[in-house]
Amino acid sequence: MSQKIKIALVLICFGISIYCFLIKLPIPLRKMDTELHALFFFSASAFLNILFLVRKLNNHLMIFGMLFLFSVLIEFSQEYSNSIVKRRIHGHFDPNDLKYNLLGLCCFSLLWFSYHAFVQLRKQTKTF
Repeated sequence: MSQKIKIALVLICFGISIYCFLIKLPIPLRKMDTELHALFFFSASAFLNILFLVRKLNNHLMIFGMLFLFSVLIEFSQEYSNSIVKRRIHGHFDPNDLKYNLLGLCCFSLLWFSYHAFVQLRKQTKTF
């Protein structure tokens, strides 16, 4: 897959996620909001790391940082959108959401670090 197609795919996915984060969750899903935040950011991190075949720590940390920044901007946008639209379209800024966004990112990072440590260990044992 070409780099342009990958970037277009990422932009489309993030456009959809921005839209989805700015509307209220359906009533049955509101009880598991925190779990959905963790799951989304775990999945987003996995998606980007796999799509771009991230092998270097710097690239992984860049994706981690950009996704966390995205999560902070979404929370502020939710609060701001309620002030410009006459009716409440979303909840409010919730630090608990940020905590679970970070948890999802950290869980994937733990998985990513474990995988890459395993790969490095395997490479070292093959050379002996």
